[in-house]
Amino acid sequence: MIHVTEKASERIKNLIKENKYDSDYFLRIRVSAGGCSGLSYELDFDNKSEEADQVFEEKGVKVVTDLKSILYLYNTTLDFSDGLNGKGFEFNNPNATRTCSCGESFSV
Repeated sequence: MIHVTEKASERIKNLIKENKYDSDYFLRIRVSAGGCSGLSYELDFDNKSEEADQVFEEKGVKVVTDLKSILYLYNTTLDFSDGLNGKGFEFNNPNATRTCSCGESFSV
């Protein structure tokens, strides 16, 4: 399961609306090799599901990830921070043993 906070849900919905995506689009989250700590998060909008995709819906937002990525993302919460010191989307990942200071990469 990937959790989505209310603030992240609102921002995702706004981005879908701003980009004029239709209702088939969802947020895809991937984990790939790279970044300061070894693994990086990738966020993108997509409208094509793959056979082994894991699909979660929370607070009116559909989040999709692949089988490999869910191993790293299980029980992760996606949040959004705005304002003067806001970083944008943030991952609160209980599986990460180390994260970089920017919060965009991690290791397990």
